[in-house]
Amino acid sequence: MQPYAWGSREAIARLQGRPVPSPGPEAELWMGAHPSAPSGLERDGRPATLDAVIAADAPGELGAQVAARFGGRLPFLLKVLAAGKALSIQVHPSRAQAQAGYRQDNERGLAPGDRDRNYVDDWPKPEILCALTPFEVLAGLRDPAQAARFIRELAVPELEPLAAALQAGDRADAQGDVRATVIARILSWPAGQRDALIRDVVEACHQEVDDYGPYHLECAAIIQVASDHPGDMGIVASLLMRHAVLQPGQAVFLPAGGLHAYLHGTGIELLANSDNVVRAGLTGKHIDIPELLKLTDPAVEVPLIAPRDLGNGVATYDTPAPEFRLYRAALDASPVTLPGDGPRLVLSVDGTLTLTDAAGKSLKLGQGESAFLSATDATVTAAGPAKAFIATVGQP
Repeated sequence: MQPYAWGSREAIARLQGRPVPSPGPEAELWMGAHPSAPSGLERDGRPATLDAVIAADAPGELGAQVAARFGGRLPFLLKVLAAGKALSIQVHPSRAQAQAGYRQDNERGLAPGDRDRNYVDDWPKPEILCALTPFEVLAGLRDPAQAARFIRELAVPELEPLAAALQAGDRADAQGDVRATVIARILSWPAGQRDALIRDVVEACHQEVDDYGPYHLECAAIIQVASDHPGDMGIVASLLMRHAVLQPGQAVFLPAGGLHAYLHGTGIELLANSDNVVRAGLTGKHIDIPELLKLTDPAVEVPLIAPRDLGNGVATYDTPAPEFRLYRAALDASPVTLPGDGPRLVLSVDGTLTLTDAAGKSLKLGQGESAFLSATDATVTAAGPAKAFIATVGQP
């Protein structure tokens, strides 16, 4: 469990059947083998951690091909993410950027866990978030002309030069992306003028909501962000970001370079086995605006994804990430063969899930419980009634 300050005090506790509210915020429940917080498990009747079990026999636990592809490392990390208030505006690196950044942080002499580190490992962090409840996100950047229209709807005089730049940049199709320039200008706004600008933006958003204007939903989100993080310039930067509310079962895919912020809700997150996050605002954690601007690709597509039905109550979410693939299952009492043939993580989110291997050995997972299936488990069936998520390795 990760007790980040933005976490909910209800969602994960309720999922696991514990008293609500929890004693403190519970932001993320990790299932995986990341070295900073590996999952516990029982193997041969003894307690262990998943990273240690895999390190002892990577070809056996992961399968020879997966172990070779990913250097003996479980390539994905499964999470329950419960946002009680807005997370940071952030971006994740590509594999090459992560390797270079991790090396540079080491060369700077920054110890593991140092607050000033941007890179805690040398892996990329593409991710998919599937909503369990309505989940509000800022995902990717608006088209320049759309961003200009939104800013002008608010009629904040200080922002008119930015709207003009966005409009001109869109018409001229100039070298580089004008959105990167505008974000940089917002995040480097003179310190003495920030409070007044934020106040004017929030007041304009309140007026838009009161008038039920064309951007009232986006403005309601910005008002909430301002309540969660008062005085933060990320409030103004949010004007450039695409707003969406995922409905349960709908997902968003975040590739490298995609600027985003999760605002509110509970979801299942599956990502490459990394914790690399570079932040620009809406956080008390380390911020590195130049590094964020270097990593951000304003034109990168941040798609919303619907599940693709595979039959028998199983659906999958198609993404290009080689490290992972996410499946969702709604099962009755009839056994269904679980997808995937390498290492898998299985999480029950509703009901009791019964897993059975080819030898007839069974394991029951209650709501909020999870299991690791090694490559040697091979064919495993699942029966409910239950709803579950299954994480597997993606295609090369």
